[in-house]
Amino acid sequence: MSGDVFMRKANDVALVVPAAGRGTRLGGRRKQLRELGGAPVLTRTLNAFAGLVGTTVVAGPPDEPDVLTRAIDRAEASARVVAGGASRQASVAAALRAVPEDIEMVVVHDAVRPFVQPERIEAVVAAAREHGGASLALPVADTLRRADDGETFGETVARDGLYRMQTPQGFRRAWLDEAHEQAEGRPATDDVELVQRQGRSVRVVGGDVRNFKITTPDDWAFARQLWPV
Repeated sequence: MSGDVFMRKANDVALVVPAAGRGTRLGGRRKQLRELGGAPVLTRTLNAFAGLVGTTVVAGPPDEPDVLTRAIDRAEASARVVAGGASRQASVAAALRAVPEDIEMVVVHDAVRPFVQPERIEAVVAAAREHGGASLALPVADTLRRADDGETFGETVARDGLYRMQTPQGFRRAWLDEAHEQAEGRPATDDVELVQRQGRSVRVVGGDVRNFKITTPDDWAFARQLWPV
């Protein structure tokens, strides 16, 4: 899809960013608010979507959603902040309710994946337009082996057909609304799983190794190497 065609259609695309987490595995300050190259991680993430979506809604911590305001104000495009929930699913659902009714497509992206590239965003939106749902993902390359007790290796797991999921994940608005309305409190690790529960198929779009989620201290150290202060 050419850039001009994509831009003409971007106004019907909303970005939803669940950003209510406290980042306990990383420790200290909320990871979405840590400075990366002179700007908060959340600011960097939102800037990756500048010009590619028409509306952005960020779900912040339910007890203090305004804690994200400064990071959002520093972004290149405006965004609305709503109070998220106790789970990722609840936060996405809260943000969805704030998306204008005329929006036809929604992409959901982790607040702490600031290295996503514009062409990967465009690829997800294009595939979601055509097929109804799409997500970035990477084939598993390493050997997988069980160790149920955490001490001794067991069986090797065949990696053929296994993928590591990434975001953004894009869907027709109606599909995502239905998926969250029917979630019924059942846990899900991402929106692809929720949509699949409705019997719908979601397309694989090739991911990017640079598009990692900042979760652990090692992730943070790597991110700072890629985007030094």
